[in-house]
Amino acid sequence: MGVAELPPPHVLIFPFPAQGHVNSMLKLAELLCLAGINITYLVSPNIHERLLRHTDIESRFSKYPGFQLETLPNRVYQRNVNTADEVVMLYDSLHSFAKPFLRDILAPNSGGKPPVTCIIADGILSMALDVAEEMDVPIIYFRTIGASAFWAYLCIPQLIEAGEMPFTGNDLDIRIANVKGMEGFLRRRDLPSFCRVQDMGSTDFRMVLSETQQTPRAKGLILNTFEDLEGPILTQIRKICPNLYTIGPLHAHLKTRLLQAAARSNSSSTTTTSSNSFVTVVTRDQLLEFWHGLVNSTVRLIYFLTKQPPKSVLYVSFGSVTVVTRDQLLEFWHGLVNSTVRFLWVVRPDSIAGKDDKENYKATTPRELEEATKERGYMVGWAPQEEVLAHPAVCGFLTHAGWNSTLESVVDGVPMICWPYFADQQTNSRFVGEVWKIGLDMKDICDRAIVEKMIRDLMVERKDEFLQKAVEMARLARKGLEEEGTSFCNLDRLIEDIRLTRNIGKGHA
Repeated sequence: MGVAELPPPHVLIFPFPAQGHVNSMLKLAELLCLAGINITYLVSPNIHERLLRHTDIESRFSKYPGFQLETLPNRVYQRNVNTADEVVMLYDSLHSFAKPFLRDILAPNSGGKPPVTCIIADGILSMALDVAEEMDVPIIYFRTIGASAFWAYLCIPQLIEAGEMPFTGNDLDIRIANVKGMEGFLRRRDLPSFCRVQDMGSTDFRMVLSETQQTPRAKGLILNTFEDLEGPILTQIRKICPNLYTIGPLHAHLKTRLLQAAARSNSSSTTTTSSNSFVTVVTRDQLLEFWHGLVNSTVRLIYFLTKQPPKSVLYVSFGSVTVVTRDQLLEFWHGLVNSTVRFLWVVRPDSIAGKDDKENYKATTPRELEEATKERGYMVGWAPQEEVLAHPAVCGFLTHAGWNSTLESVVDGVPMICWPYFADQQTNSRFVGEVWKIGLDMKDICDRAIVEKMIRDLMVERKDEFLQKAVEMARLARKGLEEEGTSFCNLDRLIEDIRLTRNIGKGHA
């Protein structure tokens, strides 16, 4: 059979079942669908239900006949993942129940479906590596965090050997010397939160350490980043993982390729893609169906932004996982109001710790905060983040520094104030403030006076300085997505390598 006669590759994409992981890997799935590659996208039952109920995934992927959703067994842990303990519970359940399920999917003639010719697995799922090697199917890893945080994880053995971990004493500002490329600016507090351990045998720390060290076993590594953003760190990673595909920012890359596909087919169909939430911006055809719910609130939100002067609004959102206490929420609220800056604030219904605080925080809010918010603020339970960040009224982003949010802000040239919650966010925030200088790092602080000062610095006192640097970084991000750009070329190389996997492995040709 000649190369031209081979059937399309069939790629199994297996994200860790948490929102940020699922979102970015779903964008990769659509990019591969655009290239004519068949995709099976594997999710947990609760994620599957949320995708079907709250997104346009069915209509969006209906034009790709080779795409299908596959669901993991019901025994997989299905609660939201908000803490390190919950991450470990989900991880353990995947090892127990997803591993045999993967074997069944990869078995020749499984359910009469075309054989899987390649796996793209989340980079913290070594159980997928084990099964892929056992079944002789090529596997590529995808790490949904940035290169810098990933490199910090990779360097943990060197930190332990040098005595820099575990930490002694309480001073988190001590410099870290054994993460190459970060010696001049990385502090203890800037390492991923899993590194803040006294007990090196803790389950969450051992899980992160073990999973990261398995990465070189994969045939390649995909990172949602671009060379001009993290080039020096990528140089370090390539010494350990030479087959590296930097194809980000994925959300912007997908929009670019969709526009090109539409131009080729002279299509007038929408190219709106999913935002950082499990709820997407709807098309006109969907408007009537959802009008009384989500769309109505979105229209009001965009109307609020449209009424504001250009570059005057601070967007505030701590992502899909961060949980705050009522006291922390009030400190932020006072800081926002006292700054006198206009703001749009997303407060998720499930983002406040404690049942009583969730139910009563508005009832016990000081009247002056409510009144000031009515004058120059707007609070919502959800916002279409990509659309908000691209709005001309938005000038800053108070964020948890999750990697997807960070990239979305970078692409739209929006400076940031970072208040990281856990995992890679501590490292991301240091790079935003100290390396890229496109914002401010406010980690480990929740004080109304400091919140006010940082907002004033970002939005008033140093506004032009931050905007200039952020706009330049946005230019570099978009340059990488041009046809000769590094991210564009790396995605083409990934697609070609996936096509070559049709000739690799037992029974998978």
